[in-house]
Amino acid sequence: MPSRKTTTPALPEIAGRVVPQAVEVEKALLGALLIEKDAIAKVIDLITPEVFYDPRHQRIYAAIRGIFDQGLPIDLLSVTEALKRAGTFKDVGPYYLAELTLGVASSANAETYARILVEKYLLRQMIAISAEVTEKAFHEETDAFELLDMAENRLYELSQHHLRRSIQPAQRVLQETLSLLEKLRQRNQPLTGVPSGFPELDRMTAGWQKSDLIILAARPSMGKTAFALNIARHAALSGYATAIFSLEMSALQLMYRFISMEVEINSEALRTGQIPPDLWLALPQKLERLAQAPIYIDDTPSITIYDLRAKCRRLKAEKDIQLVMIDYLQLMGSVQKAPTREQEIASISRSLKALARELDVPIIALSQLSRAVEMRGGDRRPQLSDLRESGSLEQDADVVIFLYRPEYYGILQDEEGNPTQGITEVLLSKQRNGPIGKVRLRFMSDYMRFLSLEATPSLLPSGGYTLSSRANDLPLHPSDEEEDPPPF
Repeated sequence: MPSRKTTTPALPEIAGRVVPQAVEVEKALLGALLIEKDAIAKVIDLITPEVFYDPRHQRIYAAIRGIFDQGLPIDLLSVTEALKRAGTFKDVGPYYLAELTLGVASSANAETYARILVEKYLLRQMIAISAEVTEKAFHEETDAFELLDMAENRLYELSQHHLRRSIQPAQRVLQETLSLLEKLRQRNQPLTGVPSGFPELDRMTAGWQKSDLIILAARPSMGKTAFALNIARHAALSGYATAIFSLEMSALQLMYRFISMEVEINSEALRTGQIPPDLWLALPQKLERLAQAPIYIDDTPSITIYDLRAKCRRLKAEKDIQLVMIDYLQLMGSVQKAPTREQEIASISRSLKALARELDVPIIALSQLSRAVEMRGGDRRPQLSDLRESGSLEQDADVVIFLYRPEYYGILQDEEGNPTQGITEVLLSKQRNGPIGKVRLRFMSDYMRFLSLEATPSLLPSGGYTLSSRANDLPLHPSDEEEDPPPF
């Protein structure tokens, strides 16, 4: 049988074995398309010409698609003319089209036939990709990690192009929606997503929702990483498996912060090892909850979107992660360099939104803000236009949250005359499916914890361990080049 032209490597010759194919099904599908002009609409979004194994069938289907795109009727005569214009009629033969229509009575099974062909095509392509990987693996100069990345990218592209969701009728979507609403009504709980740990914020968002991309942005030293880790800790302790991709801080530095939050010990004491004897003896028991929490940390610097996507897929399959956190977006690398950094960030944000939908989990991506905030007069509260390097962040995000500390800019009282020392405003500036607003929290800098104002009658909770911390003596305006410098 003539070999099929394809963009992937040629299928390997396997003695005594036939590559996956269904030529008779191909004939049945083409026959159905030829006898009923409307049948093409059932399969046009499922298959492309290269899905067919027989080269003649590829040419025939390409001609049928071309006729459909022109809005012309599809029958034996129109397809014959299209093949002649393309110069491929001789390859098909004068009688073959008529033969295709003889064994088919209707187009009722056209969609089923198309799905069978897609499965066979995917198997052939996986064989071809495996053959290329095997061939390159035998070369000593091949980099193993680059080859692994290439294999993952090829398989991902294959799934993206041929495993698309089909169009759903509104009636089916309505039934699914009503079923979900009934479950929510029976639960009688306002929280429908992953909890943030802050009741005021959860009342506005109903939790972090599946498939949402959440952008958490602020200027340096506003506490982005600390706030994100508070969210991750609460989610994990509530039973939601959480993946953290830290491009700036090491896994050890993150764990220092988690320990500081969990046992309420000053971060300076941890960094220098000045842990009180009574706390040291009780530390294993106090950290038992944290040790059992489903938190998975990856501290690969400059991770690319392809690597992150592959790792998230594995974590979803093996650990069923329910939340992904990235700190921070501007440090991510790009496999294919774009002309500008803005275009690279735009590509990364689109990929993150697509990944959130694919895994059906919320993704929280930390982001920098531009220096326009510092140059603006007034209270310098951040705005959506301040998102650094790409307006696509605002467009792709389902939720945009800013952190704002009035005292950072020398504002010691808010509009109502309340003191702002230790206060962080969480500005919910965009929410695609909910309200926007503001939540005020207290930042316990000694323990890297954010707490609801209702839960913080004093700055130091009872039972806390503290030292004189240099974190409280840091200058009010650190260098713009520093991004949340870790205290360790």
